Amino acid sequence: MHDNAIIFSIFLIFSGAAVLSTVALYTRQALLVAYIFLGLLLGPWGLKLIVDVNVVHKIGNIGIIFLLFLLGLNLHPQDLLRLFKKTFWITLLSSIVFLLIGFLVSYLFGFSIYEGLIIGVAVTFSSTIIGLKLLPTTVLHHQHTGELVISILLLQDLLAILAMLLIHIGGVHGINILHIGMALLSLPFLFAVTFLFEKFILMYLFARFDKIREYIFLLAIAWCLSVSELARLVGLSYGVGAFVAGISIATGPIAFYISESLKPLRDFFLVLFFFSIGADFDLHYFPIVIVPAVILAGLLMIIKPLTFRFLLCRANESKSVAWEIGIRLGQTSSFSLLVIYMALQSGLISAAASYLVQATTLITFIVSSYVVVLRYPTPIAISEKLRRD
Repeated sequence: MHDNAIIFSIFLIFSGAAVLSTVALYTRQALLVAYIFLGLLLGPWGLKLIVDVNVVHKIGNIGIIFLLFLLGLNLHPQDLLRLFKKTFWITLLSSIVFLLIGFLVSYLFGFSIYEGLIIGVAVTFSSTIIGLKLLPTTVLHHQHTGELVISILLLQDLLAILAMLLIHIGGVHGINILHIGMALLSLPFLFAVTFLFEKFILMYLFARFDKIREYIFLLAIAWCLSVSELARLVGLSYGVGAFVAGISIATGPIAFYISESLKPLRDFFLVLFFFSIGADFDLHYFPIVIVPAVILAGLLMIIKPLTFRFLLCRANESKSVAWEIGIRLGQTSSFSLLVIYMALQSGLISAAASYLVQATTLITFIVSSYVVVLRYPTPIAISEKLRRD
């Protein structure tokens, strides 16, 4: 892809994303849906305006690194302990239920046991982006609801990180207990090196030059990418390294500034990543995956709310709060796409399995967003009363 072609592609992607995002906001949809549909529209299976998406995809992968870095950056160690105490069992038990649903549906439609397990893992997670974007914070009830939603979503994100780590190991070394054990041992080593460097060098530099914002921005990016590269060298993935890099400076005095500064950069690359997801969707697989995708999406959007309602009621939450949380967490996640994309790139699943999860994710994004907007208070609710609430 020549320089002019890259510039033209970026022009098409971001101009098109701006247009479709406007449509998505007016129709109360998540912006990720707009980016993926744009890929379908402009890519090789649509208007063919962008035929070679490999460069876009590789550039977009940087967005995943920054996404995981910012996730770690917002996870204070003390908050993690509080989350584990509050919603650990709810998250774990519900994840097992959702994994079994994904496995059974995919297995009944002819996918292998191993593919079924990965599909089950992928559809376990709920969308952090949709969950948080549609969450009001104006009333005490919703502050409590929001706390529970965020607790469950963050624990699911941690499970997603673990799943991506295991998939990376399986793709590189195969399913081997020895290699998995070595990789899991390399994780404490990565934490130790990272936290020692942060304590004795990085924090000094942040404190010494904290008023030079350009330098702080540069140092944060260098730290993220350096730990990501170190993780790759010790047998882990770039994403795990970025996550560890974020956690290591989460308690620092300028963590919030770094987080806010890097969000636009993260969003730039994530637009490219989700565009490439849509552009890579082979429409020849559509007749193969549409029926299982509709069935799987329908089951998840019914069983997820019921499961969360049951478990939260057992945790002494009111039925109304438990039901609302279940509805808000009724979709799959952008992490579903990341997990299945990594599994496909690692050669662990077929393209059809990947497209099944992608189609399921799109369906749940669209339907779940409408259900939440129609029934509960959100910043983009259709009803004025719901917006005020």
